[in-house]
Amino acid sequence: MQTTFSILFYPRGNDIDRNGNAPIYARITVNGKRSEFSIKRKVLLTKWNSDAGKMRGTTSEVRELNKYMATIRTKLNKIQEQLSEKETLVTAQKIKNTYLGKTIKHKMLLEIFQEHNNKVEKLIGKDFAAGTAERYKTALKHVRDYIKLEYLLSDIPVKDVDHKFISGFEYYLKTTRNCSHNTAIKYITNFKKIIRIAFANDWISKDPFTSWKARLKIVDREFLTVEEIQTMVEKELHTERLDQVKDIFIFCCFTGLAYSDVKKLSANNVVIGIDGGKWIKINRSKTDTRSNIPILPTAEAILEKYADDSEIQRNQLLLPVLSNQKMNAYLKEIADLCKINKNLTFHLARHTFATTVTLSNGVPIESVSKMLGHKSLKTTQHYAKILDRKVSNDMLALKDKLTNYSNLFSASKSV
Repeated sequence: MQTTFSILFYPRGNDIDRNGNAPIYARITVNGKRSEFSIKRKVLLTKWNSDAGKMRGTTSEVRELNKYMATIRTKLNKIQEQLSEKETLVTAQKIKNTYLGKTIKHKMLLEIFQEHNNKVEKLIGKDFAAGTAERYKTALKHVRDYIKLEYLLSDIPVKDVDHKFISGFEYYLKTTRNCSHNTAIKYITNFKKIIRIAFANDWISKDPFTSWKARLKIVDREFLTVEEIQTMVEKELHTERLDQVKDIFIFCCFTGLAYSDVKKLSANNVVIGIDGGKWIKINRSKTDTRSNIPILPTAEAILEKYADDSEIQRNQLLLPVLSNQKMNAYLKEIADLCKINKNLTFHLARHTFATTVTLSNGVPIESVSKMLGHKSLKTTQHYAKILDRKVSNDMLALKDKLTNYSNLFSASKSV
């Protein structure tokens, strides 16, 4: 970007003393923005040459003052050149501060990040979900640890973040932190918001993310088949605890609820829907978007099974949900007992609802997206991409039709 730079000396006419003298100011202008300071000298307004920006006359007093202003001009020009060589952003304020010997305090990266996270924390339940706040907190920790490891510092000026820093941070996440590609990209995207805040506030002159593009890899999401669901439903387990975990997992397979949502599910979330049947209406913990889900018979049977449970009634909940860690640990055991060779997690139940229960049975993707509480249809489309079985069945049906056409064509030719 081309920079315009000028220096002007002028007497401030609205600050004249009793002798008619006005203080002389130096005005620095960079790209139309000004910064001024007093040079601690005064001049009679009648002796000032506005066109030349100096005093009129040839006396020693005049020569000394004009020489002094010329020296200031030279120093300011030199400072402007030095700043232009070192920094991409040169401002009138920076030039003035450098001349006056004032230290410019740079905004620090982790301070900005922490300020942002503090605001997010206070807006949980209003503008942000608790899960979002937790992700920003984790992203901040990763950035802090990376700076300590790579730069041996507790913090760095945000202006020092460049493409090399971003690339290095991505490499750190994938190697030292052993994050998957998509997880690393999501943390960097959280970090990117902080840099955008700095750019919007003019704390940095250039967005280092301009040449960095987030490219998430499409991941085939595992889900249970109809046969695997049936195997789990029919499997008799040896402990009550495993049986409860299995029931809640199957409930999620038939409602699409995430762990955090089924954990807080209460009677207030079950209403009579437009069709006269029972529906679950709940705001997702992750995104605060509304999920409206008709309760299928299998899910309703599980709710009825635990309707008289005194412990969950005391907590005003509908299902006895343990901690996520315990639930997933028990699911691993259930998978072994059912001989299901998949990594059973609670999120897999949500995938199963999207694929096996709904999309595979012809439920429109728009309806599935609404039930899952997705903000974007693109998110739901990831599930549709993996329905190879449905594609295969559809194509087999098409092949049968085309075979009939072929037979008719052959018969007409023989005639």
